[in-house]
Amino acid sequence: MATKQLTIRQNLETDHFLQKVVQTNRDADPEAFQAACTRAVMTNAKLAGCSQKSFFRSVMDLVRWNLLPDGRQAHLIPYGTECTLVIDYKGLVELAYRSGTISRIHADVVREGDAFIYDRGEIRQHVPWFLRRDSKPDEAGEIIAAYCDVRFKDGAEKCEILAKEEIEAIRTRSRAGNSGPWKTDWCEMAKKTAFRRVSKWLPLSAEVRTAFERDDDRLRDIPPTTPQGAAQTPSAADFEQLLSGEQPEVQSELEPATNADFD
Repeated sequence: MATKQLTIRQNLETDHFLQKVVQTNRDADPEAFQAACTRAVMTNAKLAGCSQKSFFRSVMDLVRWNLLPDGRQAHLIPYGTECTLVIDYKGLVELAYRSGTISRIHADVVREGDAFIYDRGEIRQHVPWFLRRDSKPDEAGEIIAAYCDVRFKDGAEKCEILAKEEIEAIRTRSRAGNSGPWKTDWCEMAKKTAFRRVSKWLPLSAEVRTAFERDDDRLRDIPPTTPQGAAQTPSAADFEQLLSGEQPEVQSELEPATNADFD
């Protein structure tokens, strides 16, 4: 049967893509993913030059976790011809809340001129410069740190704070440190860095831990944790036709997904 090559955007517009979203996660909104992914490709033309396999692997991972690549929850970033997945601070926080054990997560940057007190692992006070009433500065000062504070439903609390120099050292070692949200939303990425530090203490599910590991905003000197020979992500084999960029000119109805499709 003759086949034709479809572009990433053309593949996104197919019913095949919408059905795969539903089969991968029935709680996901297929039209929302279609719109967000199409918008990402239109916004960043370099994504269209990425390999289909890397692009759709990233997309279907997001489908599994029900996080949209909308620039708020997650980002699709071209890294050469590979599409990389960067989960935003807000996306990681949303995943963490799903554990059911966390009552509040708060992260922020600290500037010169803020009224800030950190004492023995606790944030005692943080009043941003523009809300001060004692000695309010005339303008925002330089960022000096970022922190993340987590409160659990049992009343326990955990906080981590990082100096700006430490955040920058982490950024320069990050695979996505010179592109995407590190360039456009440095403060959000600083919050995310603090959250990732505190997340080591959180009771997260295996699936959420996997999402943290799939985040391509990881350090270059940390090897992947997936053991050799481990199963691929659930969408990889079942999405083979779409990843190849080929589609029959005359399409037949798709067979329903089976458990074997996701082994």
